Amino acid sequence: MIRTNKGGSQLILQGVDLMKMIKWLDEHLEEYLLIALSTFTVVVIFGQVFMRYVLSSSLTWSEEIARYAFIWMIYIGVSYGVKKGKHLGVDAFSELFQEKGKIILAIIANVSFLVFSAVVIYFGFDIVLRITRESAALQLPMGWVYAAPVAGMILTMLRLLQKTLHQIKALRMLNDNKSREEII
Repeated sequence: MIRTNKGGSQLILQGVDLMKMIKWLDEHLEEYLLIALSTFTVVVIFGQVFMRYVLSSSLTWSEEIARYAFIWMIYIGVSYGVKKGKHLGVDAFSELFQEKGKIILAIIANVSFLVFSAVVIYFGFDIVLRITRESAALQLPMGWVYAAPVAGMILTMLRLLQKTLHQIKALRMLNDNKSREEII
């Protein structure tokens, strides 16, 4: 059941504050997905090593599932890198500009990355819909594996939009402060 609180400003979903849940997802989604996938991969690979060298037996599916988890980690990691601003970049050109120019260049870079993400999503989704094979060991539909770039780039687009909106606000504040200084 969805209802609003007394002030009408927040949605409550069966006793859960929807805004708190959205805020938590915004702050921690990629982190927890990456931790879960990393832990899963380590446990599976450790199990494979243990089975092979201690029990002289082997798991037929461990390498395959670890590879697929790693692929998902890569694309979720792209979004996490955008969120934290940790992607590598060359800032030699942007250092030639003042603060306003740096913000404008960052917005241009984000829009370019948004376009790239949209292209990857478009063509990746097409591939996901067309793929009919199954994986060798697990018989997992390969569409799940090919969905990793699509899901990762959707998350990346959301993070880029957040970052771009924040930069636009910073640019407006910078312009407002400059116009106030001119008045004084």
